[in-house]
Amino acid sequence: MIESSIDFTQPADVVGPQLLGCVVTHNGVSIRLTEVEAYLGADDPAAHTYKGKTARNATMFGPPGRFYVYFSYGIHHNGNIVCAPEGVGQGCLMRGGEVVAGEELARERRQRPERAEIAFESLARGPGNLGQALGLTLPDNGTPVQLTPRAEEPEWVAGPRIGISKNSDAPWRFWIPGDKTVSSPRGYPKPR
Repeated sequence: MIESSIDFTQPADVVGPQLLGCVVTHNGVSIRLTEVEAYLGADDPAAHTYKGKTARNATMFGPPGRFYVYFSYGIHHNGNIVCAPEGVGQGCLMRGGEVVAGEELARERRQRPERAEIAFESLARGPGNLGQALGLTLPDNGTPVQLTPRAEEPEWVAGPRIGISKNSDAPWRFWIPGDKTVSSPRGYPKPR
């Protein structure tokens, strides 16, 4: 159930900044979103929906306000929030956030015994880590997003998306500047 005043039928690049500061809750963990990326369907060669509807991406064309979960690089479950009117195929990738409830459970999901303790700000930094902290799996694909609205609009900036090879210059990555939970591409300075 969506507990938010965001109109998810709007285009993903309009919804993206509105998600910053909102809290997504799933499987016992709540994360305040600090970084998202918009993917604009048929107008965006980087979108999973660029070439049309398939069995894998069908959820992106379904009702807005639901999770689109996919398996990335054979190791991560990444989560998007479906946007735009039904049939369009747009969404916002949840790239980073701050765990605000369920830290112990998020740590249990993220921590490996052979690794040093994960810093708090790294628990949900990066889309794979965020998905793991929330406990996202493929059966969550198409389920409604539980989103609590932000108390107030945070300062935010937009810039190029990261971790993709197509249409990466599009300024459809949105983040809260200076927040330690925002990811940064390898070889580049952390966003401000």
